[in-house]
Amino acid sequence: MRIDYHTHHARCGHASGSLEQYVQQGIRLGLDQLGLSDHMPLLHVNPADYYPEMAMSMEELPCYVEECLELKERYRGQIDIRVGLEGDYIEGWERQIEDIVVSYPWDYVIGSVHFLGEWDVTDFRQVHHWEGKDVLSVYRTYYDAVAKAAATGFYDIMGHLDVIKRFGHKPAPEQEEELRALEKGALAAVARSSRAMELNASGLSKPCAEMFPSRRMLEEAHRLGIPVTVGSDAHQPEKLSEHLDQARELLYKVGYRELAVFEKRERSSVKLTI
Repeated sequence: MRIDYHTHHARCGHASGSLEQYVQQGIRLGLDQLGLSDHMPLLHVNPADYYPEMAMSMEELPCYVEECLELKERYRGQIDIRVGLEGDYIEGWERQIEDIVVSYPWDYVIGSVHFLGEWDVTDFRQVHHWEGKDVLSVYRTYYDAVAKAAATGFYDIMGHLDVIKRFGHKPAPEQEEELRALEKGALAAVARSSRAMELNASGLSKPCAEMFPSRRMLEEAHRLGIPVTVGSDAHQPEKLSEHLDQARELLYKVGYRELAVFEKRERSSVKLTI
């Protein structure tokens, strides 16, 4: 089965293409399931005062869900559409996040850590925040947030677990042992939560030139029995399913034989094909 569970469209401001264009591209590519999973509205910063084009507005959220559901029906029999959301985890804003998670008929919610405070570590416009920082200390804060996100139970899939490496900032070689311990601690938290995680192939096109998460984290996830799904994190319709052939091959090499899929927040498995 061919799936792609991580996509973004024009509503979020930093992607292009309509939801229907993604659906039509998915049909052209022969996808069996397409997950629509745009960014949750910003909660902890004022969108008017923050960086522009970060996420859809709160007013747009019901429109997004309605359009996803309408497309699901319109293209039934041609492609199986799953209605999702990429929901940021922001410590201290758990109640507001939960309100969004429980208020709409999601098939799945991806739990992602983008923000450390008001710093979006995945935004190329904010890489200056690394200046003068102790890299390992930032990693500690990041993986602590990942563990806390998994423990909330809000999410079905934990997203791009080591996206902190996106721009190539990594702890020094002599700090490798603690880095691996941080990674293992985050994965253990995902395992305890009984959540799935994604292999996000978009890292291959980023400065880190490596999928999210790394092979060593995937191997640990497999050892822990963490279910995995795949996503391209496409921000343009033509990027849909980009690098997913490599993602499925890597999963197979690590030992996975199934992919996690979701419907109405219920997880099941399909055969991993390469």
